[in-house]
Amino acid sequence: MTVVLYIVGIVLFLIGISISIGLHELGHLVPAKKFGVKVTHYMVGFGPTVFSFRRGETEYGIKALPLGGFIAMPGMYPPLVATTRRAGRTAAETERNDVGTIGDEQGPSDLATEAPRRPRKQRRGRLFENTMADARDFSNQEIEPGEEHRTFYALNVPKRLVVMFAGPLVNLVLGIIIMAISLIGIGVMTPMTSVQTVVECAVPASEAAQRPASEKETCQDDDPLTPAWEAGIKPGDDITSVAGVSTDSWDELSNVIKDHAGERVDVEFNRDGQKQTVTVPIIAHERAVVDDRGEAQMNADGTPQTVTEGFFGVGPVQERQPLPLNEFPGAVWEQVSGVFHAIVTLPVKLIDIAEVATGSKERDAEGLVGMVGVGRIAGEIVSTDQFQIVEKAQLGLGMLGSLNIFLFAFNMIPLLPLDGGHIAVGLYEGARRQINKFRGRGKIGPFDTARLLPLTYVVIGLMLCMTALLVYVDLVKPVTLDAIFNSG
Repeated sequence: MTVVLYIVGIVLFLIGISISIGLHELGHLVPAKKFGVKVTHYMVGFGPTVFSFRRGETEYGIKALPLGGFIAMPGMYPPLVATTRRAGRTAAETERNDVGTIGDEQGPSDLATEAPRRPRKQRRGRLFENTMADARDFSNQEIEPGEEHRTFYALNVPKRLVVMFAGPLVNLVLGIIIMAISLIGIGVMTPMTSVQTVVECAVPASEAAQRPASEKETCQDDDPLTPAWEAGIKPGDDITSVAGVSTDSWDELSNVIKDHAGERVDVEFNRDGQKQTVTVPIIAHERAVVDDRGEAQMNADGTPQTVTEGFFGVGPVQERQPLPLNEFPGAVWEQVSGVFHAIVTLPVKLIDIAEVATGSKERDAEGLVGMVGVGRIAGEIVSTDQFQIVEKAQLGLGMLGSLNIFLFAFNMIPLLPLDGGHIAVGLYEGARRQINKFRGRGKIGPFDTARLLPLTYVVIGLMLCMTALLVYVDLVKPVTLDAIFNSG
């Protein structure tokens, strides 16, 4: 049964990522068709086609590998005649002046005698020109006569930016919607003012750190008792005020206690429907300072940093509560900014993964995880018996939401063939046209994106290497669900 559930988890993940990719491509498709661009293919996945159907001029289908998707629009690489055309210069003039510059075209003088052998540098340049010519031909092969106005390059710059940005925007919106379902619809575990546990003794952090592991969880005879223990506070009591300050939430309760270190205060609470009041001394307690990841901060001499604050000695009941609406934008910003930060530091993280692959470093549970690794974690979430169904659903939604926000951020990298690269080209072309207009040089054709093919090939190569590296590490040294929770 566990194996079956594990497979179900992987299948659900594949369905979720396929839907996310499909919606991303739909984000490109809808405005492209709205603007009259001829779209010949809409595909989810890469590799062999599993099934497809044609509606109108577009073939819709699903391919075997759910690692991406695409829509095919003629004119992603403008023909040379379009990129060199200027105001007042006809297409025929452009073609006549450009004979012998691309592909295997030859001028009249080349036909009379055999051309001398070119130096190696010139041959490489010729090869590059042939590659650009092939890319242009392939990009425009499905343009029928009279359909030049329906190509991608024929769109004005604002419309091109809309087409390219709409895909990542769909992932961002989808990620935010999934976060809303998880955080607001299902809710987050929130500490309440009701008491779950009562701590018996209070031990300074510096002293607790020096105790043997076997004694850290038990009280010694000379350890001071906590105010809550001495006052007789019991699990189930609902604390309503401390030092005359109403405590409607655990944060308010905790802050009031911290601010009254060393003072005697009145604590009001409800027990079995009856209000009671006790006067207790809030002890000044030494607590270890930790960072955002929960790791202890150390002084220059190697001792742990500590802070002194009030301590009462109770632990709260945890209940699932909807995240307040005013806190949701902050949660979204934290998620999006965290993903962008991860992408900025991607080269460093890839070096760490390479060290893991060579066996010289342990896998960081909070580091990079590839598609194979995420699929394995999804299988663990569904098959484990450590969580209730609602918790499993929330974990799965969290993964899918994070993945969509990652797709948004990654596609915004300003490098071809990513959407951000096309957006960058569009912005450059718009700026170039405005400069030419300001200088009175008239209109110019679209930027020749084929000239960026070497950079495009490098980016594709790096992406393939990154994918292969992550697949290898996810198979050999996978990140497990237990490792993720233990690291937190």
